Amino acid sequence: MPFRANLNSASTSAFGSFDAPFLPMTHYGKTARSLSTEDWKCITCEDDTLFHLRSEMNHNNPSTDHVDKEKDQNGDLSASETIVPDEKLSSPVAPLNTEQAPNDVAPTPEPPAAPNGGYGWVCVACVAMINAHTWGLNSSYGVFLAYYLANNVFPGASRLEFAFVGSLSIACALLVSPVATIFTRKFGTKTTLFTGVALETASLIGASFASQIWHLFLSQGVCFGFGMGFLFVGSVGIVPQWFTTRRSLANGIATAGSGLGGLVYSLATGAMIPSIGLAWAFRVLGIVAFVVNAVCALLVKDRNKAIGSSQLAFDVQLFKRTEYLLLLGYGWFSMLAYVVLLFSLANFARSIGLTASQASTVSAILNLGQAIGRPPIGYFSDNIGRINMATLMTFVSGVFALVIWTNAKSYGVLIFYAIIGGTVAGTFWTTIAPVTAEVVGLRNVPSALSICWLVLVIPCTFSEPIGLEIVAYEGGYLGAQLFTGFMYVGAAACALLLRSWKIAEVDEIEGLQDVGNVDAVTIETKVAESVKEVARKTARKRLLGCIWRWKKV
Repeated sequence: MPFRANLNSASTSAFGSFDAPFLPMTHYGKTARSLSTEDWKCITCEDDTLFHLRSEMNHNNPSTDHVDKEKDQNGDLSASETIVPDEKLSSPVAPLNTEQAPNDVAPTPEPPAAPNGGYGWVCVACVAMINAHTWGLNSSYGVFLAYYLANNVFPGASRLEFAFVGSLSIACALLVSPVATIFTRKFGTKTTLFTGVALETASLIGASFASQIWHLFLSQGVCFGFGMGFLFVGSVGIVPQWFTTRRSLANGIATAGSGLGGLVYSLATGAMIPSIGLAWAFRVLGIVAFVVNAVCALLVKDRNKAIGSSQLAFDVQLFKRTEYLLLLGYGWFSMLAYVVLLFSLANFARSIGLTASQASTVSAILNLGQAIGRPPIGYFSDNIGRINMATLMTFVSGVFALVIWTNAKSYGVLIFYAIIGGTVAGTFWTTIAPVTAEVVGLRNVPSALSICWLVLVIPCTFSEPIGLEIVAYEGGYLGAQLFTGFMYVGAAACALLLRSWKIAEVDEIEGLQDVGNVDAVTIETKVAESVKEVARKTARKRLLGCIWRWKKV
């Protein structure tokens, strides 16, 4: 219920009459200077526009500055300033000076702007090489898997057990993410990275001595996964800290390292196993990975202190955000599709009559496609919007699997699918860090990613076994191909809803705070956290209202 204030003193000419938010009866008779902290909390809870009242009046009446100075000199309002309430109000109401908030209410400092380059490019190169010698090296497991299945290396082991070895490496990398995040908070980024270097090297050297399938589970599966997890968690949040407008491009270059590593090590593994044997192939990979990862761990630098990064391993408050649950859904369905494609393509090549050399080439070309495709995805994400790009490219990946892979019956068509499908197959890894920053804010990225990796353990563990079981049941790969395609489409649907929420959030911010055209950089650097929180809550109510609207988000 509004009231009308008439100021009889000099301030009357400045303000005239205005409608102000209705104050609860418990606050009548108090001026802003006499309100306690609890009063302020009560007022702001009942009407969150109260703090914006003064700025709105000043915007409409630029001449109010001299009135403010007069009030500051004379203390509280003089007796000549009277309040004339509406007829429905029977109690006098003192005017509220919204300019001065209680002294004990301190605004939350915003993080400093990212350098948007500089030493950040060195960090991009280091993270790219770490990705090449973790995820890229792990991508060569498709070549190992084809070799295991064709040569009965571990007698008595089933196809399902071999499938679990590859899935375990990814699952354990994600499972260890909370521990790695705690390591980062307590001991720093470099300690986390060097722990990963030691574990990964030990896993590859240990796998060279494996003689039974459970040895492979512990070495190439669990231990390699733990090492990859420490290296990944320690490095994944570094690149977004150094960039603003170029964040997705930088992240695309960094994640392209995994595709480049997959290309190199798929070809290298396929060549080394026949020439020097399985054991020495593992040892060579272990030595190379140790040297490269150790050098990169020495050179990389984080900005955790500068931005006040939370580094919480498990912030359960994030589960209360609908938009974050959609982000997890996007990751869940993406991994169900991606892991099947990554580990099955080489064996699919063997199933249509191609040689082992051709199968390893197909796997390498898939990784080449990822190396080629990820930087452009990052670049265009910065230009048309990160969530927009994630949604579109994930959907395209599903279409490619459903249309091209299902019809790939020859070496040439399969090579074509590997290169074009590979460009978009790893969209999730290219976009997850910058999209997470858009959804939860830069400070909460480590915690949000840590939870994300943990949630993705289940799909990463069971995706390839599911794929091989479908193959065994159907007697062919069509079911697995359809499964892959529709999982990508499901991931795109989650991203589409997330995009709708983000558009609604941006609309709300533009309405609440005068910051011009709102983009990711503006939200991060100019918009108060309290305004963001109000916008997030309101946007959740409009989740389906902006699905088909175009906006750069």
